[in-house]
Amino acid sequence: MYLLGYDIGSSSVKAAVVDAESGNCIATSHFPKQEAPIQSKQIGWAEQRPDDWWEYLINATHELQEKVGRQRLRESVEAIGISYQMHGLVCVDSTGRPVRNAIIWCDSRAVPYGEQAAEQLGEEYCLRHLLNQPGNFTAAKMAWVRTNEPASFDKTAKIMLPGDYIAMRLTGHCTTTASGLSEGMMWDYTTETVCTPLLEAMGIPSRMIAEIVPTFGIQGELTAEAAETLGLRKGVKIAYRAGDQPNNALSLGVLNPGEVAATAGTSGAVYGLMDHQAFDPQCRVNTFVHVNHRMREQTRLGVLLCVNGTGSLNSWCHREVCPELTYNEMNTLAATVPIGADGLVVLPFGNGAERILDNRDMGGSVIGLNFNRHGRAHLLRATQEGIVFALAYGMEVMAEMGIPMQRIRAGRANMFLSPLFAEALASTTGATIEMIDTDGAVGAARGAGVGIGYYPTPHDAFERLQLLQTITPTHVEEFHNAYEHWKEILKNACNRA
Repeated sequence: MYLLGYDIGSSSVKAAVVDAESGNCIATSHFPKQEAPIQSKQIGWAEQRPDDWWEYLINATHELQEKVGRQRLRESVEAIGISYQMHGLVCVDSTGRPVRNAIIWCDSRAVPYGEQAAEQLGEEYCLRHLLNQPGNFTAAKMAWVRTNEPASFDKTAKIMLPGDYIAMRLTGHCTTTASGLSEGMMWDYTTETVCTPLLEAMGIPSRMIAEIVPTFGIQGELTAEAAETLGLRKGVKIAYRAGDQPNNALSLGVLNPGEVAATAGTSGAVYGLMDHQAFDPQCRVNTFVHVNHRMREQTRLGVLLCVNGTGSLNSWCHREVCPELTYNEMNTLAATVPIGADGLVVLPFGNGAERILDNRDMGGSVIGLNFNRHGRAHLLRATQEGIVFALAYGMEVMAEMGIPMQRIRAGRANMFLSPLFAEALASTTGATIEMIDTDGAVGAARGAGVGIGYYPTPHDAFERLQLLQTITPTHVEEFHNAYEHWKEILKNACNRA
């Protein structure tokens, strides 16, 4: 029996086939092969076409068929799981067609609408009921549409997250999850229902909220049309859905209070678990419903730190500074420069408003450049260290909330493929980093196995994860000094912004 997982990212759609009995990944694929485009018609905007995600998913599935065998894949897949880029907004009409492009996670335009709703509801209400401020999340993005595109708003029958849209294309039904509603800032933690006062403050009719289905469980079945398009069987169960960071934590076996996961793809994120309701009063990090939260039975909430421009900054360096080098060659070149990059500092905040900076959109910066001293190797090192230091800055807030930072789990992918990056993160934070053989699509596939009951619990689905490498702190004093210098530069930049 095979399990199929999809990871709907902003760079590509990844797919993975997992053998349910052994837990082994049989094959993976992704599409497009080059980074998917993001449309930015104005500064701070970021949009993608939902139908492009569907086309990418089709192509990734067809590539799996070439690797596994068309008939074998068709006959063996029993369940599908979905991971997806968080916080996006997809508006669909009564036929399920998008009425406009999706406004994705790194789009900054809705910040004032979140602030307006927070003022209307009151800070105390927001923190007690939402464990967050409304911010620049899905609900605020819909408030922007209502104000600025009334024709699109009037055409909208349902609002969904990116994973909800993909699930609708697979099943023909508009559904969402409690975890998804929490990441859209539409979930009331005191009542464990949709937060109606928030919707009213945003001017969003409750009829626009899709039916709620369990994170693990039968969320629908593959329609005949979707099955024919994908080359799968009609009736395959869609049995799991989660945003990319909760799913990344699941993929790494992070299920219990105090456990921490990290990832550094297009954005960088650290995600730690709690068994009680808590929040950062300044909302520099945000609390969401984790995948194994069970209402009124088991509290599992995830605290998410996000830095928008990590892998995107690294890919910018590749594209604009070192196009002739591979990423491995870039990592090797960066490692030739000493810790602290001879005083060169990069602030990696060029991909939209940053929550850890109180929703400032201050842009990326290179500071301290000396034409006689610094070369591109220094820039590459300062880039990786700047990303690490931005993550460490947010992790200080998580530690204040009671989440320990002694041990972090991560997949060996994206920025974690750089030994310099992993060493810098361990040494700056003092945490031991465990590199695990997994990724988001594989985790989504195993999550589907939980959803159909093949694995009794999430723990059973992930108990055989393979530890690839353990990284412990080194050169702690040197990294500490470089980090303190970076924080001083950041403080001065924030004062000027």
